Amino acid sequence: MRFRYRKSRNIGPFRFNFTENGFSSWGLSIGRWSWNSRTRRHTLDTPGPGYVESGGRRRR
Repeated sequence: MRFRYRKSRNIGPFRFNFTENGFSSWGLSIGRWSWNSRTRRHTLDTPGPGYVESGGRRRR
């Protein structure tokens, strides 16, 4: 099993994600809505368990 380094820093509504190779992506979160720069996916938190996501890049 390999150890993987991941770190997130929150600065206001922005979240910056880092991996062992350096800067990975950033995101924006306002209330229950969030957006990620790498996947370009919008996520909306719903009451109770679960969430709704829309858009985004498809994995190959």
